[in-house]
Amino acid sequence: MKPLFKLFESEKLSLKNRIVMAPLTRSFSPNGVPGEHVAQYYRRRAENEVGLIITEGTVINDPAASGDPDVPRFYGEDALNGWARVVEEVHAAGAKIVPQIWHVGMTRASDDYWTKSDKLPNPEAPAVGPSGIEVYTMDRTSEPMTEERTQSIIAAYGQAGGDAKRLGFDGVEIHGAHSYLIDEFFWDKTNQRTDKYGGDLVQRTRFAVEVIEAVRKAVGPDFPIIFRMSQWKLGEHRSNLFNTPDELALFLRPLVDAGVDIFHISTYRFYTPEFEGSELNLAAWVKKLTNKPTIAVGSVGLTSDLSSANVEGSVETNLKKLSDDIEREAYDLIAIGRALLADPAWVTKTRDGRTNEIIPFHFPESLKTLS
Repeated sequence: MKPLFKLFESEKLSLKNRIVMAPLTRSFSPNGVPGEHVAQYYRRRAENEVGLIITEGTVINDPAASGDPDVPRFYGEDALNGWARVVEEVHAAGAKIVPQIWHVGMTRASDDYWTKSDKLPNPEAPAVGPSGIEVYTMDRTSEPMTEERTQSIIAAYGQAGGDAKRLGFDGVEIHGAHSYLIDEFFWDKTNQRTDKYGGDLVQRTRFAVEVIEAVRKAVGPDFPIIFRMSQWKLGEHRSNLFNTPDELALFLRPLVDAGVDIFHISTYRFYTPEFEGSELNLAAWVKKLTNKPTIAVGSVGLTSDLSSANVEGSVETNLKKLSDDIEREAYDLIAIGRALLADPAWVTKTRDGRTNEIIPFHFPESLKTLS
């Protein structure tokens, strides 16, 4: 584990180690307001040597941004005061923290995903997406986003970024993965626009570029912007945006130019090579192509994944690979999700060789944890 406890230094962010808490939606913020429980939940991970916490997804100021009333908001005085308290607790425990700002897009329309559809926030507001295409069924269930609505949502991202800086966060992460709004613009199946926001892979980055630019304008040049991206989609675990390093390079360039400082690369398993003929995972490829710091993530510390299929190799084998990857600077940081959800002390127990004391992750029980 020693390489994971090296200092991390980049142009805009320094961390005491390489361990990141991945964003984990729990729906424990009634009416969108994070309370004292949320503050203590994050503090416990900070006290146990997590270097950087990325909060659960927090929805921006748009009536259709959320599909769950208990997912936290990142707007409104009561919710922002709650987040200020979270920042205070995490900093007191010696870690840094960034909010993940989020718009759920067309997933709001899916009863298959949102379990509280009978309590949908702002039920009068239809789901919005680049072409109004629902991501599970691929049915067109609403009208494409208008230019006016598009600009309003971009401004809401900027507002959230500015509030993150004002509240004392250490940066901000933009959620651009997993079939949510920004990713719906990336994906040709859900983006069939013929205006400036549609077209080929590069043209389909335009919405994300304008979101990043709006956040950068709100936070200034020195505040870190992290961008989360993925290949996989809700309901389609391997519907790729790019299939070669050249396609990936084309996709990344506009995002870098817009102002991304760190890329957070969501994969199911961090140790899986991305392209044929190379052992590099997607995070390593992104770092190689952009020279930007990257965060890898995917099944760290697990003995099984969400589908109960066996994770390749033992926990010890995969931690050895992780340490080797960090040591040779294939990528820079590692995000840990489900293992940290189940046990707030997973990092310190693993570091100190107390693996027999670790509380294992179990689906779905661990998703309901109050710890």
